[in-house]
Amino acid sequence: MELDAEAFERLVVDELDELPDDMVEGLENVVFVVEDRPEDGSLDLLGLYEGVSLTERDRYGFGEMPDRIVLYRESLCAIADTEDELRDEIHVTLVHEIAHFYGIDDDRLHELGWA
Repeated sequence: MELDAEAFERLVVDELDELPDDMVEGLENVVFVVEDRPEDGSLDLLGLYEGVSLTERDRYGFGEMPDRIVLYRESLCAIADTEDELRDEIHVTLVHEIAHFYGIDDDRLHELGWA
C-alpha cells in the first residue's frame, strides 16, 4: 500500500486518539515521530522506542531530552494491503513501542500477543 507522509501522519494521530487513556496519560516527555525508513534502509523494522524505560530510570527531571517513538511509514505500508490493515498495524506498533516506554520487553509483549 502507498500513502504519502501527510496522510500517514493523520492515521498515526487517529490511532493515538484510539488508545486507552490509561496507556497514554502516563507518557511524559515522549515525542512521536514518523520517518520513511530505518537508518539501514531496510523495511524490517516497523517502529522503535528510543529512550530509557520507566523501570530503568534512576531519576528523571528538568532538561532531559524527550524519549522518541518512531514509526516507519514505508515499512508499515509495505505489510498492509488496505487502509484498515494499515490502521491495525499502526495501532499494534504504537502499543508495542509504548509498552517499551513502560519497561515491557519483547518476550512479555509476545506472551501478551503484541509482538
